[in-house]
Amino acid sequence: MSKEFQKNTRKSGDDGEDLACEFITNLGYEIIERNFFYGHGEIDIIAKDNDTLVFIEVKLRKNLEFGMPEYAITKTKQNQIKKIAEAYLFQKEIKEQVCRIDVVAILQLKDREPQINHIINAF
Repeated sequence: MSKEFQKNTRKSGDDGEDLACEFITNLGYEIIERNFFYGHGEIDIIAKDNDTLVFIEVKLRKNLEFGMPEYAITKTKQNQIKKIAEAYLFQKEIKEQVCRIDVVAILQLKDREPQINHIINAF
């Protein structure tokens, strides 16, 4: 993978996360942390929705060549996110906390407003 491709992918990821943060903040969520890394994986956004801690996976697509963005979250990716969420709770010594995993899927077609699909308690 070229450095230029990685840079463009990271920039798109950041753009998607910025849109997702704005979207969920408008819903009343409180952003706790962005880009929590553990091992080889990452959770894009960690937020609070009232008393619930929410781990949020953000997927941005700029075309439909590979389908809708939410379809990119495979079973393997779901398991990875669950493990990273558990690691976050362990590392922060958080116990007896209601948690869930949401997906914010963003389709950003050229010259159009982004379409945002927020899937609450996705998996």
